[in-house]
Amino acid sequence: MYPFYRYTKSIVKAIVAQKKGDTVGLEDVATMQFRCSLTDIDNFLEMNNGRVFTLYDLGRTDFAVRSGLGKQLLENRWGLVVAGSTIQYRKRIRAFDLVTIKTRIAAIDERWIYVEQSMWVKGQPCSSALLRTGVTKGGRVLQTQQVLDALGKSDWKLPPTGYVAEWIKSDADRPWPPSV
Repeated sequence: MYPFYRYTKSIVKAIVAQKKGDTVGLEDVATMQFRCSLTDIDNFLEMNNGRVFTLYDLGRTDFAVRSGLGKQLLENRWGLVVAGSTIQYRKRIRAFDLVTIKTRIAAIDERWIYVEQSMWVKGQPCSSALLRTGVTKGGRVLQTQQVLDALGKSDWKLPPTGYVAEWIKSDADRPWPPSV
């Protein structure tokens, strides 16, 4: 089940933080912490891989609220979408571990905002995800320039380079629908 209580709590915390001046710019890394709970673990007593992706939602929401995007989403009746993702797991997260999620924008192009997120325990990276995300209105993905204009960052550029550009290219070569 989706962690609605935890999601709501993270939004409230982000709003309070923002009102206290704890904001993030589009070029910043946002961090948030939580404990791995019993509802996050699988039969191996570690965080379930599917739950990792779900909890990354909380990190993106925190980033959106504290960067001002959340306000624009409400005012313009915009939504958010994830259109692709890749993840690597390196270290187990156990029940009751204190987890830090780091969220940053890795790149933007005309249509998509590429978000990089990672989970850390005791200063060690546990997983890292790259997501293709977009802002939507009426079921359509908006041009990123419209979003940047609304945030007062009209001139901000962060074109895809390195592994982000390689992932975009390789993902474009992936057959859809898959043959299997």
